[in-house]
Amino acid sequence: MNTNLHIVILAAGKGTRMYSKLPKVLHQIGGQPMVERVIDTAQSLNPASISVIIGHGKELVLEQVKRNVNWVEQTEQLGTGHAVKMALPHLPADGRTLVLYGDVPLIDQSTLEALLEAAGNEVGLLTDVPEDPTGLGRIIRKDGKVVAIVEEKDANAEQKAVREINTGILVLPNAKLEGWLNSLSSNNAQGEYYLTDLIALANADGINVHPVQVAASYMAAGVNNKLQLAELERIFQNNQAEALLKAGVTLRDPARFDLRGSLQHGQDVVIDVNCVFEGTVVLGDNVQIGANCVIKNATIAEGTVVQPFSHFEGCEVGKNAAIGPFARLRPNARLSDEVHIGNFVEVKNTVMGVGSKANHLTYLGDAEIGSKTNIGAGTITCNYDGANKHKTVIGDNVFIGSGSMIVAPVSISRGATTGAGSVITKDCPEDTLVLARARQTIIEGWIRPKKEDKNKA
Repeated sequence: MNTNLHIVILAAGKGTRMYSKLPKVLHQIGGQPMVERVIDTAQSLNPASISVIIGHGKELVLEQVKRNVNWVEQTEQLGTGHAVKMALPHLPADGRTLVLYGDVPLIDQSTLEALLEAAGNEVGLLTDVPEDPTGLGRIIRKDGKVVAIVEEKDANAEQKAVREINTGILVLPNAKLEGWLNSLSSNNAQGEYYLTDLIALANADGINVHPVQVAASYMAAGVNNKLQLAELERIFQNNQAEALLKAGVTLRDPARFDLRGSLQHGQDVVIDVNCVFEGTVVLGDNVQIGANCVIKNATIAEGTVVQPFSHFEGCEVGKNAAIGPFARLRPNARLSDEVHIGNFVEVKNTVMGVGSKANHLTYLGDAEIGSKTNIGAGTITCNYDGANKHKTVIGDNVFIGSGSMIVAPVSISRGATTGAGSVITKDCPEDTLVLARARQTIIEGWIRPKKEDKNKA
């Protein structure tokens, strides 16, 4: 643990320009709330404490972000300086404080480590030189030394011409922090207590300000509206796609790829366009994922081919399986090697043995299915009685005829066959043919009812 370091994350703003009931910092980048992503980065620095300042929508933030941090409420949003002041009870008189922002989601560990190293026991300031600095606080230098930060609303024409801007990310010495915060004034265009005014106070106290320019603007970019959120999302996804390509994964189109979690992979993995990966996904060697698939918290073993438009969640698939197209594997579906799941087949809380098949239009729920068993088209395991779930057990080398309704709890033993259209309500012995359907009846001379012609007089 870095006992000398404390981190404050500002996350109290409403985010009016998001036009959303959701607090701004809960909007997601890569499937994770922005503030949670910043907390993860903060934790990577192993600080003595992390304090998160919350205000607008605090109940939702606390409900959705379950992290072991100091949650500090800012009842009135009176500016960044006021927000950090709320955290003072959690900041000791020695050490230093790193200030981060819950709506700056792509700041990375290495950038912050460089800033901390440059700051030493003085002030560190992360800066940027964007193409267009409009709306951002300008870095004012004198003889190369940073002497102040001026917000654009308070800047004169000469200051507005400066392109170097403040990212808001600061390292501050705790010994001076309380005194500086208490010295802040709200005599400015916004009527707020600016944290940026601490730069001038540091200069007045003879404490040097050490600027570090961020390597890429997006790393320190904040989110104020949905357009900026979308821009950072695409940058984030492009970076992930680039890393996967460098690691040997084939992405048919990196611009049409989304990873909202983690993806572990073997060699010669191929992923087609418009696929979304969520949570923790593991793909073995030679796995192929067809276009437009959504895969969440799933493990897919080597050699398996997933056809387009298939959805996986909370499931495991063995080696050399064939899945899809239009297949759905729901939580606790566990498919062994060489299993075939075809189009419009849904599997939930079901184990399937080696080489078993369900190729068409089928629902398998709460079932245990052996090896080399064939499930005919249109089969349903009727597992729910309106109150409770019941289990179906189907043995090895069973043949389930098309259109079978298997009413659980029931067991179909090894080698049994059910006739097409059967409703199975009782256990079926080994190596038998089971028929459970009404006898066909033909009624001669029957006339189908017809609607009256309302146009006749």
